[in-house]
Amino acid sequence: MKEIFIGTKNEGKIKEIKEILNFSFVKWITFRELDRWLEIEEVGKTFEENAILKGKTFARYFNLPTISDDSGLEVDALGGEPGIYSSRYSEPESNDEKNIKKVLEKLKGVPFPERTARFRCVAAFVIPDGEIVTAEGLCEGHIGFEPKGEKGFGYDPIFIPLGYERTLAQFSLQEKNKISHRGKALRLLKRKIEYLLID
Repeated sequence: MKEIFIGTKNEGKIKEIKEILNFSFVKWITFRELDRWLEIEEVGKTFEENAILKGKTFARYFNLPTISDDSGLEVDALGGEPGIYSSRYSEPESNDEKNIKKVLEKLKGVPFPERTARFRCVAAFVIPDGEIVTAEGLCEGHIGFEPKGEKGFGYDPIFIPLGYERTLAQFSLQEKNKISHRGKALRLLKRKIEYLLID
């Protein structure tokens, strides 16, 4: 049984990663199984740089192959904001509710057709002092006018995927993983790393 560390304390991400990367021969290690944690400053200028930075740092610190990701929301009418700052958009005390409120306030008066946006995710698999594999996924859609739904996390309650009339927070985890940015990135990553995990 191979051990792989999931490099996040976000419970929503952990669930999605386990659901999609369902290797039968992998034992997933999370922050709950370890008695220490490492806070990493995301200083990269792109999602890929941050995903690799987190993956490399965790992999070396815990001496375990690591899955990490960086993801966020890009709103066209806001020039691509919040982008790589998605999780900390409403600093100094950011949380999902405050981040959503800031996006909606900035989009006040913008009609629905012009509220185009996408979720972008880059997932990385890093072997300590070894190989680095990345994969990217996108989910196109629009920003709604108010939060709807109780599932998901982050900006899910205001993001309406293209071709749907409900927010990602109104999808089950299984439904969401089929179309989400993270689902697409992780499925691609799974295909890319399978050969590394099978001796």
